[in-house]
Amino acid sequence: MIKVIAEIGWNHMGDMELAERMIVSAAKCGVDYCKFQTWSESNLKDGAWNEDGRRDIYKKAQLTEEDHLFLQRICEENSVKFMTSIFNLNDMNFLKNMNMDIIKIPSHEVNNIELIQSALENFDTVLVSTGASKWKEVGEILKIADKDRLILMHCVSTYPCPSEKVNLPRLEELKKISNNAVGYSGHHSDIDDAIAAMCHGATIIEKHFTIDQELPGRDNKFAILPGKMTELCNFRDNYEKMNSNLGLDLQECELDTFENYRGRWSKN
Repeated sequence: MIKVIAEIGWNHMGDMELAERMIVSAAKCGVDYCKFQTWSESNLKDGAWNEDGRRDIYKKAQLTEEDHLFLQRICEENSVKFMTSIFNLNDMNFLKNMNMDIIKIPSHEVNNIELIQSALENFDTVLVSTGASKWKEVGEILKIADKDRLILMHCVSTYPCPSEKVNLPRLEELKKISNNAVGYSGHHSDIDDAIAAMCHGATIIEKHFTIDQELPGRDNKFAILPGKMTELCNFRDNYEKMNSNLGLDLQECELDTFENYRGRWSKN
């Protein structure tokens, strides 16, 4: 079955009441997971973000351990699963005890083999986004033991991603080199990319989600709204129905046509 992830990420900007509203809304759309992002500003290296205000934003949006547990409970109450992206090995000890079956390695850490290995040791399934990565780096990931539990996610790390940059043929190449399912993590501002990715065989679809594109934060601007997420989940459901293998012969629903209408215009 195709799974849909609502990437709430840090669109909540540290406001847990807002995060709860986003979970409730995403659940009503029909998603399987609500995903967040786990980081600590104290683990952030020095960089341009020190001067342009981004470090303060990251600190404001970071989740405490109590926040994680609260969000997981809200997910459970709304019949969706909680998941998160991990950016630093320091957070593994806490996350591995949260009773999650899946975790994601973001594109920023695609070359962090130690983090990926630790995730495989502690979770049943590990998603790895491959945005902003060289092809040889993707190959290095596949050398890791237990790669049968590792799912590569095609991703283009530009925000938002225009249609002409989505590059779905790369998803096809991921399918060739991986002996497992592949997924798609999209930053297109609509759902066309996700629908096309499903048709290319992606079994996990992740889209950024918000309830208001005017909220502060970069990702809210290109995240899809509830109406679009519902449309995506409905397409997923219908696509799986249409993709059911019903054999090569005619179906029972065709018997009336077969028995009563074939050849009726062949009067000699």
